Amino acid sequence: QVQLVESGGGLVQAGGSLRLSCAASGSIFSINTMGWYLQAPGKQRELVATITSGGSTNYADSVKGRFTISRDYAKNTIHLQMNSLKPEDTAVYYCKANVVARATFVFKDYWGQGTQVTVSS
Repeated sequence: QVQLVESGGGLVQAGGSLRLSCAASGSIFSINTMGWYLQAPGKQRELVATITSGGSTNYADSVKGRFTISRDYAKNTIHLQMNSLKPEDTAVYYCKANVVARATFVFKDYWGQGTQVTVSS
């Protein structure tokens, strides 16, 4: 079994910063890509940023230059540093990891439970 646990959400004023973290644990053989997605009320879940096992990153246009994704490979953890936050960044942020579990040796996507980020104007 694999679990993803997010932390670091909260309420912040526009222009402020937050740092999200996501730790993967359980029976993990290896992890490919990890990333962050957001879902605003009434909207579909969408990509924020991803980072591959080789360290390549990808960002949504809306967050380029403001958000930075990083990864601690030893701890199976990713972080999302969010600066210059805007009210439109308000959403539930979910962590996703593409994991090979020891029990199956098959790549599968796992999701965290989500963490709320609210940016006030």
